[in-house]
Amino acid sequence: MSTLGIGIIGGGYMGKAHAVAMSSVGAIFNTKLRPSLEMVCATNPESAERYRKAYGFARSTDDWRVLVNDPKIEAIVIASPQSTHRAIAEAAFALGKPVLCEKPLADTVDESRAMVEAAEASGVVNMIGFNYIRTPASQFVRKLLSDGVIGRVTWFRGEHTEDFLANPEEPFSWRCDNVANGNMGDLAPHPINAALALLGPIEKVCAEIETVHSERPGGKVTNDDHAQIMCRFASGVMGHIYSSRVATGRKMGYAYEIHGTKGSIRFDQEDQNAIWLYQAEGPEASRGFRKILTGPYHPDYEPFCQGPGHGTGYQDTIIIEAKDFLTAIETGEPVWPTFRDGLAVAEVVDAVLTSSQSGNWTPVAQV
Repeated sequence: MSTLGIGIIGGGYMGKAHAVAMSSVGAIFNTKLRPSLEMVCATNPESAERYRKAYGFARSTDDWRVLVNDPKIEAIVIASPQSTHRAIAEAAFALGKPVLCEKPLADTVDESRAMVEAAEASGVVNMIGFNYIRTPASQFVRKLLSDGVIGRVTWFRGEHTEDFLANPEEPFSWRCDNVANGNMGDLAPHPINAALALLGPIEKVCAEIETVHSERPGGKVTNDDHAQIMCRFASGVMGHIYSSRVATGRKMGYAYEIHGTKGSIRFDQEDQNAIWLYQAEGPEASRGFRKILTGPYHPDYEPFCQGPGHGTGYQDTIIIEAKDFLTAIETGEPVWPTFRDGLAVAEVVDAVLTSSQSGNWTPVAQV
């Protein structure tokens, strides 16, 4: 067992989640590497010091270069705006330091490609932070699909729906400006990542994006509120993805439904400790979806709790992510999803934006 000095860039919503995860992961998963919170970086000295005290870091800074170059920092978590990701990651890789970067990988597909090139050229461990797909339930679904439990998959529907901007009187903020901060940069990557994880590469898309509330108190909205995406997977399966930040009543509508020749699966993150499984077996009169509650027999559940149905939560998915990052560092072997997997999401997003402008089906390879 040895310690690993952790530096986190960004102390807000996700910075706090990663700090808590790194503080907890060793005890929960009994990891061989035990993170030590060495330094946190924020936009100004006052914020950085406030985060240091709140989260238990040894030191703070308002300059990410100081953090990256510090000899006690052995691995880095990037939880700052996506426009900063490339420069930080490339500096870390040049020093041989592993990087866990929040999604999206960057604010453009070209920047994402550059980050992948830098990561792979360095040979250093790299991961992108897609945590929702790491619930014990969704990990179990991936196994059900690989085991062929519902037969040959014939259709996929995925969504990520929230309502934090459903009210047209909600004031203009940074979320309302720049494509990278809109629905396509913020929410859409999650169901796209789920689609890729569950069904594999997407071959082409036909999409529409829309700004529902173009004016808000304080400014004009320059990015999208929601998007609908028809897609065709490389396997031939057809599907549909919807994402929205104006879906009234939805709080964490990360959900999917998968049909197969022998059954179907449904999942909704608002009930993240259960899946619904239908198997076309037995008399028609007694068939139906059955609810399966996660428990110690499902992936990454038992370290949190030995009681079936007691459940895991949002923070636990970040802790699972931290465990995977530490495992990759310890073994030197990549753990999904790497930067290249993040690039795959960025390429689909770019194809969606292209399709929405042309009104035509757009091959992902074209971007």
